Amino acid sequence: MLSRREAEVMNTVYALCHEKGVCLLSPAELLAQFSPKKGYTEESLEKILSELALDDYFELLSSERKGEKMYVISLRANGYAFKRGYVQMKRETYRKIFWAVASAAVAFFVGMILKRIF
Repeated sequence: MLSRREAEVMNTVYALCHEKGVCLLSPAELLAQFSPKKGYTEESLEKILSELALDDYFELLSSERKGEKMYVISLRANGYAFKRGYVQMKRETYRKIFWAVASAAVAFFVGMILKRIF
């Protein structure tokens, strides 16, 4: 399971690369996708990208273009399935919350019934 920051970065990479499966991005372009409140730096972004590449979400190549660092990102099978897994995780979370609330309501009503009987 991805951490919150990894999921945010992966969601951004997926949004930028899902059409062709490959994209060419500079760290500045990638950092511009996040709000400054998030506190991403080039070093933290590079660390997260390398961790996602190790988890086989995409292939990450670093190159230089006119003296500027560039990332060549090509999505892999896990990268294409990221959105589907993200939706399934949210669905599973909602299902767990529903069952917790339903169980609490049933326990409350059973308690009320038992209170009236005894």
